[in-house]
Amino acid sequence: MTDPTDFLQTSMPLCASLAMRLMQNTPEMVTVELDWAANLCTVNGVLHGGVLMALADSAGAMCAFANLPVGATGTSTIESKTNFLGAVRGGTVSAISTPLHVGGSTIVIETEIRDHRGKRVAKTTQTQTVLRAKG
Repeated sequence: MTDPTDFLQTSMPLCASLAMRLMQNTPEMVTVELDWAANLCTVNGVLHGGVLMALADSAGAMCAFANLPVGATGTSTIESKTNFLGAVRGGTVSAISTPLHVGGSTIVIETEIRDHRGKRVAKTTQTQTVLRAKG
């Protein structure tokens, strides 16, 4: 069986660039982690919001993929909204994704991002379109 983190990073090469790790991967919940690094920050050592959004999008995509209907080949994000609730200045951040709606044409995922103390620092809701082979 393929290593979960290898699957994540091979499926989405940006995840490899950001050193994301797939910690849990079930249809009910996906958890992806990322370590704070100075090269991923804005001023004052705050982890860039775009990095947090990439983390949320990647975890959400994995959760949507885990919930694909029969005959589907993949998903693609068509809408995403993030509320930032706090700054990350160190440690590991975790994105925890759960499905809100699993349908034949769209999958809606909710993702919470928590810092190393367990404090919620962002909340994302995204819609993924279900992709099917043309033919």
